[in-house]
Amino acid sequence: MNRALTLHDLIVAGVMVAAGVLAGLLLRTALRWLGERARRTRWSGDDVIVDALRTLAPWAAMAAGVAAAAAVLPLTSQVGRNVNRTLTVLLILAATLTAARVITGLVRSVAQSRSGVAGSATIFVNITRVVVLAMGFLVVLQTLGVSIAPLLTALGVGGLAVALALQDTLANLFAGVHILASKTVQPGDYIRLSSGEEGYVVDINWRNTVVRQLSNNLVIIPNAQLAGTNMTNFNRPEQQMSVLVQVGVGYDSDLEHVERVTAEVVESVMTDIAGGVPDHEPAVRFHTFGDSRINFTVILRAGEFSDQYLIKHEFIKRLHQRYRAEGIKIPAPMRTVAVQQGETPLPIPHQRTVGM
Repeated sequence: MNRALTLHDLIVAGVMVAAGVLAGLLLRTALRWLGERARRTRWSGDDVIVDALRTLAPWAAMAAGVAAAAAVLPLTSQVGRNVNRTLTVLLILAATLTAARVITGLVRSVAQSRSGVAGSATIFVNITRVVVLAMGFLVVLQTLGVSIAPLLTALGVGGLAVALALQDTLANLFAGVHILASKTVQPGDYIRLSSGEEGYVVDINWRNTVVRQLSNNLVIIPNAQLAGTNMTNFNRPEQQMSVLVQVGVGYDSDLEHVERVTAEVVESVMTDIAGGVPDHEPAVRFHTFGDSRINFTVILRAGEFSDQYLIKHEFIKRLHQRYRAEGIKIPAPMRTVAVQQGETPLPIPHQRTVGM
């Protein structure tokens, strides 16, 4: 200490600290008001940025007030350096956490906007968070005077041993990155595996893919297994899908009349039922002379995979009612067995009972 501490020094230092605290509160209030305005915009990225700044800006203002107070106090050079280093480290940590929140929030926002669903692929979010936090940690070490070159060398050598020990985990990690990068599967898609599992993709994280079945049960599939199996994606290349319904009418039916009535029922279902495609052109295709009826296929259109069940339900109800009103019969399968007289009946094997 170059000189004695006076009351004037304490008053000035207190004013500096109070000014920093007041500036932090004012910044937090201003950013809260700005956050309300940001929520009214369509882009979700500004919400992420403003929310992160609400944490960083007040702490930065208070740290600046403490640094100014330390500058006016008669501290020794060693104490002054320690105070400045401590404040610098705290600001770096706060900035790192804020940067991690902002960047991961933007990554999540971009993933949601491209997939069009509320769920997000957390594998990219987690990787981004780890990278940002690791860089901030290295900057803190460098600020404290710790050489990071030996640390990076040790991490490089140890990383090889870790990679050998975590082969399955790394295989799932890179498989998940490959799945998302190739855009074969995105959160919100309805998929069906060759092994029988099917449902909506909820999330793709660093180890597995979470699939929600129509019964609301969750199926956890390792990313490596998902990347190495045959899979049907009902949302690619487009979300709409064709729905085929098999119908049959009697041989005495007027097929032109049947086709016209069926097309009218298809149009009503596509227009009235949620999930239908109103601009879909009805398609009726006769294809088989059956044992007791002429079979044909009716092609409907559903907005997504789960819509097909309600569409089929309503179509069959309305078609059955309309056929009854129009007198169009849907015959049940019948088989005629003819027995000729004079045929020798087959002998019945003799059954012998063995008593005890």
